[in-house]
Amino acid sequence: MDVKIGLIPLPIYVLLAALIGGFIALGKMPTDISVSIAVLCLGGFTCAEFGKRLPVLRHIGAAAIFATFVPSFLVYLHAIPPVMLKNVSEFTKSSNFLYLFIASIVVGSIFSMDRTVLVKGFLKIFAPLAAGTVVAAIVGTAVGTALGLGWQHTLFFIVVPIMAGGVGEGAIPLSIGYAAILGTAQGDVFAEVLPPVMLGSLSAILMSGALNFVGKRFPHLTGEGRLQPGAEEELRVVELPAGTVDIPQISSAALTAITLYMVGLMSHKLFDFPAPVVMLFIAVLLKLCHVVSPQLQQASQVVYKFFSTAVTYPLLFAIGAALTPWEKLIAAFTISNLITIVATVASLMATGFVVGRALKMYPIETAIINACHSGQGGTGDVAILTAANRMQMMPFAQIATRIGGAIVVTLALFALARIGM
Repeated sequence: MDVKIGLIPLPIYVLLAALIGGFIALGKMPTDISVSIAVLCLGGFTCAEFGKRLPVLRHIGAAAIFATFVPSFLVYLHAIPPVMLKNVSEFTKSSNFLYLFIASIVVGSIFSMDRTVLVKGFLKIFAPLAAGTVVAAIVGTAVGTALGLGWQHTLFFIVVPIMAGGVGEGAIPLSIGYAAILGTAQGDVFAEVLPPVMLGSLSAILMSGALNFVGKRFPHLTGEGRLQPGAEEELRVVELPAGTVDIPQISSAALTAITLYMVGLMSHKLFDFPAPVVMLFIAVLLKLCHVVSPQLQQASQVVYKFFSTAVTYPLLFAIGAALTPWEKLIAAFTISNLITIVATVASLMATGFVVGRALKMYPIETAIINACHSGQGGTGDVAILTAANRMQMMPFAQIATRIGGAIVVTLALFALARIGM
């Protein structure tokens, strides 16, 4: 029972696989929520486990890539039995549990951040991050346009997804907003914005590893994890005490997240503002105004960890199988897109390097933080900082990914709503 596939103990995994196989053999699979959850967990964690065991790719988010790409490819090959695919598709489209995931991840991640880290950290990295975002948007759009991709497609479907904050916090809310604005299927949009997220994160990991090597050769350019000279102790993530959160508090945190999402839905109905973005900024405002109590902060951390750990891979499997056409997914992997992605990430990091040095900060550190802005969410942050050997910079990386990504998503949705395609 201690050997697990993802989160599933091996004997339970084998039993689940046998039961699902039995229902497939009978030609009829129950459509209740319990069976659908079992199917998604079995598929999602199986695909993710393959990704986690690949020698090199496991360090660059292969688990998330496999959990999305493999089911899409299997549907394309007609390798998933129709009765199983029907169960996954109907549950995914009818329950809309994607929105519960978004609310829990976004609100939980903001509420569980230490307020000091949120305020001081953002002020420290604002200038390099903002300058890098603007320069990367200009350079990436220019390169894509020069390669014949068109400036609107390049900006909204390549450059913006790279800096949107990953898959759960970036690509998924972005695809929902784009689909609502353009009147297209969310799965089709997700298939277009996902590859730039993956390839942008890969580029950031490789370049951050190279910067670590540069730092060894030129020690005056790096603080070995410190952002500026004289800062003997940088910001740390405040670990919340274990075992102090009870079930009612966790329930309150989850319901708070759902309520804020409903506020976002109402704002969308009344003012046409994207619901996930409104929800995120209300969460940030409440956090900054000391509205979030310590108990709610602790409970929100539990909600966030639960959904990020237990729901991400089943959700990606559902999106891949039910909403992401393989043809559109593969169509995004072109030489023009790859060149544009590398140019975007390189200009983002180079600007962080230059601005950081001008502000008397260590340029390699500021460049690496900017790299996290193009990473694949929390997984990308871990991979980038691991490649750079600077894991102590995680609080800054989280701010660059979460807040920086949220700002990019917000501006992109407002801009697309105004100019159209």
